[in-house]
Amino acid sequence: MEDFRFVFQENMYWASCEPCTASVFSTLVRSGVVNWKIGMRQAVRQAVKNGQPLDDYTRNSDFQKWCYRQQSRPRVGMLFTQLTDAAKLLQWVDTLKDSLPDFVFAVREFGISPRLDKDGQQKVGADGQPMFFRRRKQENILHLSGLFWSDYDHLPFPPQELYAKTQQPSYPWKTRLAHVTSSGEGLRLVSECIIGAGNIADQIYLQAKELSMLNVMGTTGKWVCDNSIINADKLSFCPRLQDILYIDEDGLFHPSVGSATLNSETNNQHIQ
Repeated sequence: MEDFRFVFQENMYWASCEPCTASVFSTLVRSGVVNWKIGMRQAVRQAVKNGQPLDDYTRNSDFQKWCYRQQSRPRVGMLFTQLTDAAKLLQWVDTLKDSLPDFVFAVREFGISPRLDKDGQQKVGADGQPMFFRRRKQENILHLSGLFWSDYDHLPFPPQELYAKTQQPSYPWKTRLAHVTSSGEGLRLVSECIIGAGNIADQIYLQAKELSMLNVMGTTGKWVCDNSIINADKLSFCPRLQDILYIDEDGLFHPSVGSATLNSETNNQHIQ
């Protein structure tokens, strides 16, 4: 089997967390479905922001099917029908983002559990073998990867400008992956943890401070530095190939290149 350093899910709702090798990653970022979902999200958001006609998007069959399902929901269906087309489209493209494959960069392995049916009995595959899966839960982490990721979204300037700051000789973190987020307005950095610099929350804070991003207000009126990703089991949605600004394949996929794989028995967020 190919080397791997972190895990991925086909979707965040029910999929098992499985090893993400370089070939798996390459397939996902080149996927036509991923490309379409991100492209649609960016196009709709831009059209709404600029006050452009939305007819081409409201006629989309996938959007219309989604609207029908929303209208059919008990209690919320009536409220949904009162939304503007722009509001409906923005909700729809957010569901497209949420259905993307995702990576759990900070975790190398989750514990294995039986896959159960609705009656609580273990499922059996077509080959007659018991089915298992690896659940993405904080308490289910077996090993950390030595990586952490940070998110700077809705930047008031091009994401490439922020990435350029990570190329300065004094910048202390080793960047393994940098890509524009699905909004088209943010930067996601996957970095090597600095041993002795604290837990994941500490690393994100220190990095934001180094990049002068602690108190920067984004285009949505919120801080651009996302403070919600301090847990090791947080997921990161798959980018398109064209949105990747930098990738260090050796460091990203091969544990021996970066920090030693860290055991998470005592504190699955602490790196020191």
